[in-house]
Amino acid sequence: MSRRHAATKREIHPDPRYGDLVVSKLMNNLMISGKKSAAEKIVYGAMEVIQKRTSQDPVKFFHEALNNIKPSVEVRSRRVGGATYQVPTPVRPERMMALALRWLIDASRSRRDKTMQERIAN
Repeated sequence: MSRRHAATKREIHPDPRYGDLVVSKLMNNLMISGKKSAAEKIVYGAMEVIQKRTSQDPVKFFHEALNNIKPSVEVRSRRVGGATYQVPTPVRPERMMALALRWLIDASRSRRDKTMQERIAN
């Protein structure tokens, strides 16, 4: 990490169907080998499955699920003297969202459902 200046944040465009930045970040994290159209099909298909099952707004449902996953505190190693301690520290909002999305995708990939759309919806 450079000490001269902070890294600039890249601008992420909202997804075309729902106009939501978090859904767009989910697509970008789900994407493998640059296949964005495949990731879009998976995410939009999962949103349709959620719409059919719950009969409510899928984006709102997705945000509620992410709020349940988000961590508020994480432990970091802190060296004092010769000992290393695990010190709880609050999590920044950007990291909170990144961890929640990463955990959601990892959990859905490890499920045994038939398609990735069903895995994310479940």
